[in-house]
Amino acid sequence: MRKFKFRQVENYIKLLRKYNEGIVLELSPNSYNAAKASQYLQAEQQKAIEFGTFIEEEEGLGHPTVSVLEEFCEIIYEINEEIISDQGLSADSAKARLETIVNKIEKSANEEIEINKLVVFLPYKASMWDSLESVWLKAKEESNCEALVIPIPYFDRNPDGSMKEMHYEGNEYPDNVPITSYETFDFAKEHPDEIYIHNPYDDMNYVTSVHPFFYSDKLKAFTEKLVYIPYFVLSEPDLDNEKTMEHLMGFALTKGVINADEVILQSEKMKEAYVKILTNHFGEETRDTWERKIKGTGSPKFEKLKLLKKEDQVIPEEWLKIMKKPDGSMKKVIFYNTGVVAILNEEQKMIDKIKDALAVFKENKDDIALLWRPHPLIVATLDSMVPEISEQYKEIVAKYKAEGWGIYDDTADMDRAIAISDAYYGDQSSIVQLYEKLEKPIMIQNVNVLEKESL
Repeated sequence: MRKFKFRQVENYIKLLRKYNEGIVLELSPNSYNAAKASQYLQAEQQKAIEFGTFIEEEEGLGHPTVSVLEEFCEIIYEINEEIISDQGLSADSAKARLETIVNKIEKSANEEIEINKLVVFLPYKASMWDSLESVWLKAKEESNCEALVIPIPYFDRNPDGSMKEMHYEGNEYPDNVPITSYETFDFAKEHPDEIYIHNPYDDMNYVTSVHPFFYSDKLKAFTEKLVYIPYFVLSEPDLDNEKTMEHLMGFALTKGVINADEVILQSEKMKEAYVKILTNHFGEETRDTWERKIKGTGSPKFEKLKLLKKEDQVIPEEWLKIMKKPDGSMKKVIFYNTGVVAILNEEQKMIDKIKDALAVFKENKDDIALLWRPHPLIVATLDSMVPEISEQYKEIVAKYKAEGWGIYDDTADMDRAIAISDAYYGDQSSIVQLYEKLEKPIMIQNVNVLEKESL
């Protein structure tokens, strides 16, 4: 039986005890009323029958607790017969017998009804699955726990904020991840014990939005515990740096953080930063709430990194052709990352920088294999917020793909790209923190420095 349904069992038991209190009260010497006590007993018997039916519907016929409830009904009948007889019944005698049998019902329910747990994971982009994967792996190994992965749809936004086309990436997950359809899963009926999300923005994102059905304020109604884990990792914060803390406000003051019952962050230092920001925003009296629900126990992305091995990666044949030299030896592979924030901040200058960087790598393609993996939301972001440079960016991508001298990675598997690359080059990004963990070389591109001034 699911935990939320077992609460109904607990409520039935509480109700039986309430009936018993009423019966004992009516049998007390100061307010003896046999008729009212009998009425309580009859009502209690009907509730016990209802209780037994509920258990049989959930657990099947012949459940041990139902047998105890049948015993309870026999005792109720016997007590009622004694009450209405000429001899009557003392309050103490009724109390002792009723308490004993209800305690027996409670003990049977706790021991004989097995509690099952349902945990649901709601990723929206397959490339961000690594932020939830290790938690899912642990959950599915728990006894009496069903762990479901239910990818949810998301929308791009038009410049005016309205929803554009819908995307669904349920077919892009690894083969070892069974997928449950969001269209067939009944959230209200199933009422998961825990729901995990990695998108905290709800309607606050100007570029994309998960389907409104899956906004965090709505999900809270479907679960006992809503857990938010960021799909990103950030540089460790300096709590005394005003600029850093102001930047973090955009991550801490999101609806997913506020609505979640638990938030799991990359470190205790990041927890301190979130708590400080949330307390400053909502008031000192809320500090205990944030301290309690925010955990700095580490990002699952770091756990996934520990398992990465270059030799275990399945590399497409067309990539290998670019990665290998004519003599069969391997070139150095550079992960080139272009991010959303950088291109929004610099616009045309960043377009020029990307052209310049690609030209430099092309000149060195005999020794270096470039693996360009742009942020998956760049095109949607440019279309929505900077449409005047969107076409330029798309032309750069189209040309790069057509020339075929480098790898263009728009797959959902970012971990593979990290594992097979030797170094990082590109914009400041959460990916930088992952390369630091792996102790691989990192170089941040400078938009103000162009090697090919004519571009």
